[in-house]
Amino acid sequence: MRWYAALILLILMPHSAAHALFFHNERPGQNIAVTTKTVDSLNKLAEETYLSAPYEARALAERALLLSEKIKYQEGTGYAFLNLGHVYWSQSYYPISLFYFNSALGYLSKNKPLALAMCYSSIGRVYIDLQNYATALKNLDIAGRYAGTDQAMLSEVYNERSFLYLKLKQFDKGIADARLAMQLSTAINDKPALCILYSRLANAFRLKKQYGRALACSDTALHMSYAVNNRRLRAISFIERAKIFNALNRYDEAIALAQKGVALSDSIGIMDGISSAYNVMAYSFEQKNNLKQSLVYQKLYTGALDSVDSVNKRNNTRLIQSYFELNNRLNNIATVERSARTYREKLHSQRAIIITLIVSLLFVIAALSATYRQYKLKRILLEQMHGQQEALLSQKELIEAQSVNLTNLNNLKDKLLAVIGHDLRTPLANLNAILYLYNTDDALSPAEIGDLMKKIEPVVKGAELTLANLLEWAGNQIKGIHVEPSAVNISCTGNEMLRMFDYQLTQKSIKFKNAAHPQFFVNADEKHVKVILSNLISNAIKFTNNNGVITLSAQVEGENLVVSVADTGRGIPDEKLSTLFKPDSRRHIATGTLGEKGTGIGLFLCRELVEFNGGRLWVSSEINKGSTFSFSLPLADAEGAAVA
Repeated sequence: MRWYAALILLILMPHSAAHALFFHNERPGQNIAVTTKTVDSLNKLAEETYLSAPYEARALAERALLLSEKIKYQEGTGYAFLNLGHVYWSQSYYPISLFYFNSALGYLSKNKPLALAMCYSSIGRVYIDLQNYATALKNLDIAGRYAGTDQAMLSEVYNERSFLYLKLKQFDKGIADARLAMQLSTAINDKPALCILYSRLANAFRLKKQYGRALACSDTALHMSYAVNNRRLRAISFIERAKIFNALNRYDEAIALAQKGVALSDSIGIMDGISSAYNVMAYSFEQKNNLKQSLVYQKLYTGALDSVDSVNKRNNTRLIQSYFELNNRLNNIATVERSARTYREKLHSQRAIIITLIVSLLFVIAALSATYRQYKLKRILLEQMHGQQEALLSQKELIEAQSVNLTNLNNLKDKLLAVIGHDLRTPLANLNAILYLYNTDDALSPAEIGDLMKKIEPVVKGAELTLANLLEWAGNQIKGIHVEPSAVNISCTGNEMLRMFDYQLTQKSIKFKNAAHPQFFVNADEKHVKVILSNLISNAIKFTNNNGVITLSAQVEGENLVVSVADTGRGIPDEKLSTLFKPDSRRHIATGTLGEKGTGIGLFLCRELVEFNGGRLWVSSEINKGSTFSFSLPLADAEGAAVA
């Protein structure tokens, strides 16, 4: 009878007391407190670094956003959106920054007027950059009301108002607001704000053709930018000084400063700074009657403007996709939470039923003394408990199935990130190497520049093709792989691969032989075939020594065409062949002859695509002699019909 009493006491004990009894070392709420503190630290660091290191600041803000959403920390979410808006503004992606600033307004509390003032001031600045001056002034007025008597925030608002008046060519108003902001910033020793204000005054005096005062303010802003580590302002100051020297007919000094401005703008991704510097240099060379160089920089200026439009379109599309993806994930989390709450309610109800049954049973046991009746009641109780246990096991299995489903979704995310890292690293590395040659201190001749442009074209096309294929593959992983078969010429595709990898092949003096017959066609998805060949050829280059040979060949076997990529590399050990096509992140990933690294996901992707197109992938290798990767696909004629 003692164990019955103990069981009843344990069941009737309040949940919090039982939890404290068995888990007395845990402190509820501690994890949430630590996490909110972490979010605040991440947001603070992002706020302090977005002008000097925008890419790192964006990573910090995105991490803060994910943590805030996880623990339902609205203030952290609002500041994360605010920081993301600042990052994209600093890189001249104004529509995207405006989206994040408006998103922040929905999370920032009315009890945080200074945060709201900063948000509205930032929105006003974006509208100035977008040349919507009426809306900009409206938002700056709202920011001023929220700022109240706070000197730092009022200085920020007057600073942006001065910029607005300069854009409206109301120079005296702009200078007056800038000086008022400077008084407020001086009173609180806000050096970052003073640095920006000196730059603002330099711009105003230049526009008023007071070049001596403009140079003095610009020189102060430039020196202070080093002290406060504001790289964005430093780049703008270089360009502003170049404009002043152009006005003073000191064109060589203007060109030197503009070159510094474009280099610094490019390093931190300020698209407006790049285009403005090119425009300054085009004007300088034109005034020097060097029309050839002027035309070069005019084309670069036009290209930079086109690049801004293109980047904005791509980032807007990516932003919309990320928004809907995040929304779907949040909906899934809410669904799981509702299901878990329903199950907890059911368990609570069943617990109440069990308690009632046990209490009733104890009354029966106390009233009856016969051994037979006691045995019979025990048997009934065991049967009832067995039924309850089966119900609990069934519910446990359902919860475990949902857990497996969430794990699979997380694995899909990891696989997608790994593929992007693997397949975009090579073309971007090639492009970076070519651009490094272009940006070296030694001046390049026009012929060398033309040669570099020719090298850039296949690298850019390769990166563009790789990105398109990755987006197609990501969509396939989410919606299911969709195959659109057509007649694909292996020889032509091989020539395209040669152009794509020309720079890598030249770097290692590797000879590429396209031995595929021009009349061979396969019936497969063209995008998939290009992804397969690009991965196999990239791996062959990676593991082939200098002066090696890579051969693309094709031969007919029955109703299939067997395509092979053979290299004269170092070969693959037998013990690694069995795991070559498995996406196991724990296994060691081999490095290439020049230390090239990958994620190990490329061959797994190749195998998936080959199998979905009705073929198979295999490899043969011999140590120190090379490897041959082969895959089969259905034959097709030139019109795209499969060969019977």
